[in-house]
Amino acid sequence: MLELDDIQHILLTRTPAITGRYEFLTFDTPAGGRAWLTELLDKTQSATEAVATMDESDRWVTLAFTWTGLRALGVPEDSLATFPAEFREGMAARASILGDTGGNAPEHWVGGLAGADLHAIAILFARTDEQCAMSIAAHDELLARTAGVRSLSHLDLNATPPFNYAHDHFGFRDRLSQPVMKGSGEQPTPGSGDPLEPGEFILGYPDENGPVAGLPQPQVLSRNGSYLAYRRLYEDVALFRDYLRENADGAEGEELLAAKFMGRWRSGAPLVLAPDKDDPELGADPMRNNDFNYKDDDPFGYACPLGSHARRLNPRDTAHYMNRRRMIRRGATYGEALPDGAPDDGVDRGIAAFIICADLVRQFEFAQNVWINDKTFHELGNEHDPICGTQDGTMDFTVPKRPIRKVHKGIPAFTALKGGAYFFLPGISALRYLTELTGEDQP
Repeated sequence: MLELDDIQHILLTRTPAITGRYEFLTFDTPAGGRAWLTELLDKTQSATEAVATMDESDRWVTLAFTWTGLRALGVPEDSLATFPAEFREGMAARASILGDTGGNAPEHWVGGLAGADLHAIAILFARTDEQCAMSIAAHDELLARTAGVRSLSHLDLNATPPFNYAHDHFGFRDRLSQPVMKGSGEQPTPGSGDPLEPGEFILGYPDENGPVAGLPQPQVLSRNGSYLAYRRLYEDVALFRDYLRENADGAEGEELLAAKFMGRWRSGAPLVLAPDKDDPELGADPMRNNDFNYKDDDPFGYACPLGSHARRLNPRDTAHYMNRRRMIRRGATYGEALPDGAPDDGVDRGIAAFIICADLVRQFEFAQNVWINDKTFHELGNEHDPICGTQDGTMDFTVPKRPIRKVHKGIPAFTALKGGAYFFLPGISALRYLTELTGEDQP
């Protein structure tokens, strides 16, 4: 049984938030960090609490920590050593594994995300702009009166007009395919796969291979927590629109090429089920918009190209051990929308997302290394993910077509990584344990 009252809500619920802030923090003293955490402990909702109060709640808080942040809170050295190596090293140190090179390399990241003094994140989601302002003001006041803790940077979030919170700045509907875990009470939609063992996402439970060994110690840290891989991706909307206009015939051709890059139309309708034109009703129907596979429905990619974004990030029945690669995704857009037809305005806009999993290497890093940035994915030869892969102007994108396929040469970087980090998302009991530590941070 999932201990829903001990699991932070972000793991199991999607709140009706349309705005918020990510606050990135550093702890100058262990006492300061613990005092800050103590103040927020009763404001951090469990899955049980979030579901019970969803209709009346307007604000939601989630807290997570880097490895250096746990150290700064005073977690003992022998306990810190029980965390997996990739988490201890941090995302910036593993940039070459993740393909975060060139313009995506950590030296270009913003907000102090590549530094060892990034210790924690407070995810402050809100239902309205007014409630968001209240949440930010309350947190600012907490920081002002709590010595030994301060903000490194923050990122303000927003729904993306003229779309909504479920679309990115390129105009594509987001959040369409998520795994379901056993015991959550949620039922998977057709095509989303069977419910998976909770241990694929939450520490302390069996995963698809059975009981899991080698978890962080003490046991309170290895129960009902998880790992967050944070990625802030700038979306170059003007460049994307220009590329479509220069490489497709007319508005219909531009929409089709955009869909080929993504693997879905902007409405969310999958190319496998709507290969020739968009079908917004299909895209909006959760009982149909995931009900497909690739091996039988589109083996050669004539509908959905083999290297498209959606096909890479969820290869479905064409991938080995797919149940061991699934991840939960949460996040939001940031920055104002670029109006249709407008030139580049220099505004920073994009997606700031969390990938939630129990094993950063087997799940998140595998997806980055093998699915997103493997040039030979599906034996393609010289391609990265056209939407979020590392692009340097030398990669291709192939659109299978009879009698002659179309190969787009020199795909530009439509997105750029502006920052990232690995966080540990403790259970509620583990948060309480952290507030009760008495040791000093390690040298």
